[in-house]
Amino acid sequence: MTDQDILGAPYTSETLPMPDDYEGAVVATLVHRRSEAPPSRGAVLHVHGYCDYFFQTGVADFFTALGFDFFALDLRKHGRSLLAHQTPNFCLDLAEYHADLDAALASIRERTGHQRVVIDAHSTGGLIVSLWAAQRAAEGDLVADALVLDSPWLDLQGSFLLRTAGTEAINRLGMRRPYATVPRTVTGVYVDSLHRDHHGEWDFDLTWKPLLSFPVKAGWLRAIRAGHRLVHKGVSVPAPVLVLCSQRSLFPPSYVEEAHHADTVLDVNQIAKWAHRLGDDVTVVRVAGAMHDVFLSQKEVREEAFTHTARWLTYALDVGDGGQGPTAA
Repeated sequence: MTDQDILGAPYTSETLPMPDDYEGAVVATLVHRRSEAPPSRGAVLHVHGYCDYFFQTGVADFFTALGFDFFALDLRKHGRSLLAHQTPNFCLDLAEYHADLDAALASIRERTGHQRVVIDAHSTGGLIVSLWAAQRAAEGDLVADALVLDSPWLDLQGSFLLRTAGTEAINRLGMRRPYATVPRTVTGVYVDSLHRDHHGEWDFDLTWKPLLSFPVKAGWLRAIRAGHRLVHKGVSVPAPVLVLCSQRSLFPPSYVEEAHHADTVLDVNQIAKWAHRLGDDVTVVRVAGAMHDVFLSQKEVREEAFTHTARWLTYALDVGDGGQGPTAA
């Protein structure tokens, strides 16, 4: 059953019930916006990052204008799907999200008849979706015709020591005490640079995407590092992959104007380094002046990113399969 979404018309949303997990009841939420023109190119499924949820209506504007039906998934324990008894944004294994993605994809195909699906995923969502697509492909199921990954999280930002000995310490702690909070420095610079009540232009719910993020739990970070190891060994996403990221990273201790022109969350050189381990057909575009969420960058920058994406999709979907491949909508 679909209802009007919190974003208002033309967005609707439906709750996707899931089997209970170790914390109890679980749901995911699928948001939908129809293309203003008859959707002729298939569907797009947007997947958010960590400490995030779908509010990026400009992304929906972009894809619907290209002729796609637009869907966005709030994963379990995030945003619309966060229940009172749950630990926000928590998991013990990234494969927990596969059920959410499977259910969203099934709903899209059953409700719309679209067989051609493009996945658009940001940050942690980019990691989750890549592993899901590779796993499902190994089982004989092509879940997406193309992946657009917006600053996918493919490695742990920080020193070599943190990424080696530190990771082993996280593994041990995550096994013994999964709900232990991992000490870290949180500046709030990124959300400060986004939200319109601070130094940004976007409106979103600061209880679902708080200024200082949510506490990072050891079991969750252990799951993330396990996902990173899989990517570093190489996975086989069978569809073309576009990776967008900024040209530079910046990690200031407090807000500075330059935060609007760099990735203040991840190391973009790590993204570029590991992107080609995702599959055989990967294109990396580094966008000058982009923020961590490239599609939330300042207007001229995000428009450049949208132009790159539209051009790439034309090749990946329409030219690459002659415009009439077996998975066309």
